[in-house]
Amino acid sequence: MSNVADAQQQNHFQRAIEEIVDSGFIGVQVRVHGEQGEWVGSAGASELNGRTKPVTDGHHRIGSNTKTFVATLVLRLIGEGRLGLDDPIAGHLPEFGLDPRITVRMVLQHTSGVFNFTGEYFEDGTVVPGLPNPLLQGKEWLDNRFHAHRPDDLVRFALSKPARFEPGADWSYANTNYVLARLLIERVTGRAVAEEMQRLISGPLGLTGTIVPSGVEIPEPHAHGYYRYEDETVDVTRHDPSWISSGGDMISTTRDLRTFISALLDGRLLPAPLLAEMLTPHPKVGYGLGVFVQDGPDGGKLITHNGGTAGHAALMYSTPDGRTTLTAALNYVDDAAMTLAVPFQQATQRLVAEVFGGKDQSAR
Repeated sequence: MSNVADAQQQNHFQRAIEEIVDSGFIGVQVRVHGEQGEWVGSAGASELNGRTKPVTDGHHRIGSNTKTFVATLVLRLIGEGRLGLDDPIAGHLPEFGLDPRITVRMVLQHTSGVFNFTGEYFEDGTVVPGLPNPLLQGKEWLDNRFHAHRPDDLVRFALSKPARFEPGADWSYANTNYVLARLLIERVTGRAVAEEMQRLISGPLGLTGTIVPSGVEIPEPHAHGYYRYEDETVDVTRHDPSWISSGGDMISTTRDLRTFISALLDGRLLPAPLLAEMLTPHPKVGYGLGVFVQDGPDGGKLITHNGGTAGHAALMYSTPDGRTTLTAALNYVDDAAMTLAVPFQQATQRLVAEVFGGKDQSAR
């Protein structure tokens, strides 16, 4: 623990993460980085009914924070001249019969209209199920959680369903877009996405705890995530995340997430024009290319992407200059009813307010 804030502010941070545990989570680990230093803390437990707090830099599944890494990787390749942001993606992946109007930009910004293979949620409450996942087919997902899925099979399933809208006509979050981005990376480079992630992001930044997994394991140390179905609660820390692929399969640490988001926003990973494209939000929801651009509690902007998958969740927030960041990992009991969804949002907002809430914040 360093002098990111005075003792009173550090106590506020600790109280905020303890409130997250009190809201129903098993454990949380948090890293706040500012111009005056860094504060790291944890609360709760690393295992259900355990007494040992989560280690402050343990490995965790980061869910949809994966999308920010993948979008950055695609933009790095654009910077290398391997492809263009407004290229029709069908030109690079002709075997899928994609609508020729869908561009790389639309895939990264969720404006392609392709069906979300994990299920579509409509404004009127209608849900169209997709492939088995923890939210819609909990028991089937649980029974098959060690099964390996091929990314192209996920895409083909999605394309067998009607498109949600015409390309570019609207915005809708779809994990399919980022599986397409994965396949695009591998097609234009001839290498696995894990290799390109190491070459262009993890290696240059020294992200030693960041992994594109190829199996069920998660490195030690790690907190445990759980899934509840009816009266059964199962430890699902070990599972094959290929069911979500690059929509949310990566593993990282709060330290690596902090290093990554800071480097991205201070210009170390992307040239200024491409970073500007990334941070230009869609007017409907404030989604850029792999990041959300949202209003902060002090009236400024925050760049963020959070993620949750099968008992693990990750938070990643930063000021637009990358100087003040909040990264966190949570472990909890997941279920199809999303029992912790509202407490999670409320607790996250309180924590964000503590870190970014005003000019009197020392970490600001």
